[in-house]
Amino acid sequence: MKITKLFVVALASIFLTTSCSNDYESPVQATLGAYENGLFILNEGSSGQGSVSFLSNDLNSFTQNAFTTANPGELMGKFAQSIFFNGDFAYIISNGSNKISIVNRYTMKLVSKIETGLVIPRYGVVFNGKAYVTNANTYSFANPTTGNTDDFLSVINLTTNTIEAKVQLNATADKIVVNNGKLYISEQYNNDKLLVFNTVNNVLETPINIGSDANSMEVNNGFLYVLRSPYGLPSKLVKINLATSLFTTLDFPAAQVDAKNLDIEQSKIYYTIGASVYAMNLTDNAVPSASVFSYTSTSAYGKMYGFAVKGDRVYIGDGGDFTANSKAYVYSLTGVLQKELTVGVAPNGFYFN
Repeated sequence: MKITKLFVVALASIFLTTSCSNDYESPVQATLGAYENGLFILNEGSSGQGSVSFLSNDLNSFTQNAFTTANPGELMGKFAQSIFFNGDFAYIISNGSNKISIVNRYTMKLVSKIETGLVIPRYGVVFNGKAYVTNANTYSFANPTTGNTDDFLSVINLTTNTIEAKVQLNATADKIVVNNGKLYISEQYNNDKLLVFNTVNNVLETPINIGSDANSMEVNNGFLYVLRSPYGLPSKLVKINLATSLFTTLDFPAAQVDAKNLDIEQSKIYYTIGASVYAMNLTDNAVPSASVFSYTSTSAYGKMYGFAVKGDRVYIGDGGDFTANSKAYVYSLTGVLQKELTVGVAPNGFYFN
């Protein structure tokens, strides 16, 4: 059979089309920045500056001082307290400098600063285009009554990064969470109220009297869980129905004092006592008698200075002697050590990007 020139040309055309199609490579998606996939470790610092370390999700990449690396010559501020996020930005609160450093959360490049309207800022949340930051304000051992009533909220416009309002709380203020437009603020020291601020009408509502010494809390599925540790007494876990403000209290055994670092992950409540990690189900009616695991620490006051649970890992920050660079650890949920890191002074929190 005779093959015509036209058939040969057509065959060659098909071959070239197929070959080019097989050689096509999908475009590589650009990364948002060096710190896109991982977590920040916030280091409080001692008398000097605070710092931020970074660890990648695969545990293979680590930067001890990400802020300084991205911003040579810039000072982040003294006594780094906490971080909160909004979109592409991270807000780093340094209460020793009355300052919030705003950085791109993926590159750590400094974008802006807030350095007015803050007096010992502590924690912040974002709702409806505004940030709400608790301020401890003043405290005088000679006149503790004043220090227990002058704390306030700074209301920050996130478009202009300026403080647009100051809300007097007539109480102390520490941790803060948001749920359905309401802010829930724990009190420091021996005060027994959980403050409630309505962002819709900007008024303080009736506080919830849950008892004193709340140290950590988290919202989960319409409930607010608050961990309380009255000095020298057994700790308590308070569960508040946010629709009704009714609550129940779960008492710890007599030997379990100074529980802290409440964190909820995958329907489990995690907390720490001393150098030990405890875990319980959200539906449990009693706290566990035994810990999941413990780690070794020689720090007098820095055991579990920072703590978080994310996915199948437990993250621990140890304060050490609060003068030299400290240690952070990554464990499995059963206590198998996966990574040990030398971070900045006093790692007090883990924030996941």
